[in-house]
Amino acid sequence: MAFNRTLKGKPKAVGSRIVVLGATVCAIALLFLLSSVVFTTDSPKSQYFKFSSNDKKYLYWGTRIDCPGKHCGSCEGLGHQESSLRCALEEAAYLRRTFVMPSRMCINPIHNKKGILHSSTNATSEDQWAASSCAMDSLYDAELMSETIPVIFDNSKEWYKVLSTSMKLGARGVAHVAGVSRVELKENNQYSDLLLINRTASPLSWFMECKDRNNRSAIMLPYSFMPSMASKKLRDAAEKIKALLGDYDAIHVRRGDKIKTRKDRFGVSRTLHPHLDRDTRPEFIRCRIAKWVAPGRTLFIASNERTQGFFSSLSVRYRLAYSSNYSHIIDPVIENNYQLFMIERLILTGAKRFIKTFKEDETDLSLSDDPKKNTKKWQIPVYDGDDTC
Repeated sequence: MAFNRTLKGKPKAVGSRIVVLGATVCAIALLFLLSSVVFTTDSPKSQYFKFSSNDKKYLYWGTRIDCPGKHCGSCEGLGHQESSLRCALEEAAYLRRTFVMPSRMCINPIHNKKGILHSSTNATSEDQWAASSCAMDSLYDAELMSETIPVIFDNSKEWYKVLSTSMKLGARGVAHVAGVSRVELKENNQYSDLLLINRTASPLSWFMECKDRNNRSAIMLPYSFMPSMASKKLRDAAEKIKALLGDYDAIHVRRGDKIKTRKDRFGVSRTLHPHLDRDTRPEFIRCRIAKWVAPGRTLFIASNERTQGFFSSLSVRYRLAYSSNYSHIIDPVIENNYQLFMIERLILTGAKRFIKTFKEDETDLSLSDDPKKNTKKWQIPVYDGDDTC
């Protein structure tokens, strides 16, 4: 289901009509529920903020994450798309609206090896999209998420009812907005009283709308929010594996795309993370984590390194475990690598000590001191250093 966005580029553009594809849905009365946002810390699921009843209103950002935008025809990785979703959810929370979530998520082929992606020269764009994406509810638990921020999918009956009702409400039904701040969307009755706000987000990526994360007009969700909203079957699989692991530590080793190099005009190889290739080799990992992980401990390793047995030398000191050791639990529930990583991520965060590849917060333990985000400065890789410990 998509909207025509004819007012893009006008900072305060408003429209009163919405185009609905498909058969006309019969009119229904708008549900009246009371709405307010209250901050609470009474349970892990609702530690951020919680909605209660009022006139139910909706926020729609589009049928695909980061679309319209430069990633409309392709897509970035899971982390990138989760940042965009989190940004949209923050706005929905700030506006006290139900967020209309895309019913499918694009899967970047670089991050998938499960074989669900297909290509055909005769396939329509919609067929290609279906083949390169997965159902959002196979990744996330909308019911669990709605305990914090109400969400519905854009293929749900409720959404079709909203579209039908918005047309019957005329000027009070929907506004198509681009370039309007969320503060104005909340405080200006021209927008705040509407049933539906149809937002055209940044043409770069959705998360650019939340670029200034020090701006307290946005209600910030922690980075842990989206991982904790994994679908029930993924959470259950992770819990089973954690139970089998018992008392364990864990490391996430990001290599692959992060250690890629390119040659400069003099033929010298350069990389954006000059120490990462060295820091994520087993001999350096062993030295780095020795002060945190005692010998004999069970060490769960999640990595995008493709070389078989790459970390096996760590077995001299630790009892190693990988998700592949639990294929009898994982294989029946996953169809793509996004689901696999979401299970691994839950296992990582459940460890007694979790050591990340990069330090993201001051309290994080990390394998490398290179910054996760850099200034796009390509440097010569560094391999020297003391790997004896």
